[in-house]
Amino acid sequence: REEASTMAVHYEAFYCLEQSIRKLIIETLAEAEPGDWWKSGRIPPDIVAAAEGLIQKEIDSGITRRSDEPIDYTTFGELSGIITKNWDIFGTIFNSRRAVERVMSSLNLLRGPIAHCCPITEDEVDRLYLTVKDWFRTMA
Repeated sequence: REEASTMAVHYEAFYCLEQSIRKLIIETLAEAEPGDWWKSGRIPPDIVAAAEGLIQKEIDSGITRRSDEPIDYTTFGELSGIITKNWDIFGTIFNSRRAVERVMSSLNLLRGPIAHCCPITEDEVDRLYLTVKDWFRTMA
């Protein structure tokens, strides 16, 4: 329980960051593509197919769908792909494509142990919070 309590703090931080990144993507794409931005061609076809597959899997299993938004069925790595594929609109929000790719890649690696209920070392805790700071530094 003590370990779970310690890890909960890191999960909460990552959860908030990931949700804010999803919100940023949704708002930016909705502004650029009024209407159904998900089907506008701005989302890579492999990401659309993967999300639709997960949605169908939930429907077929009879469980409550986690969301009505297809973007909520994307992985953290796929969110990075959406940003970089649409750099024409995200380039006004961030100051460097390479920095966004590097930070998102680091966050994706750090996300694994947190999302899969594994404890992380003190060094990785430090790295997580430094990388979160790096994320905010990527913004123009």
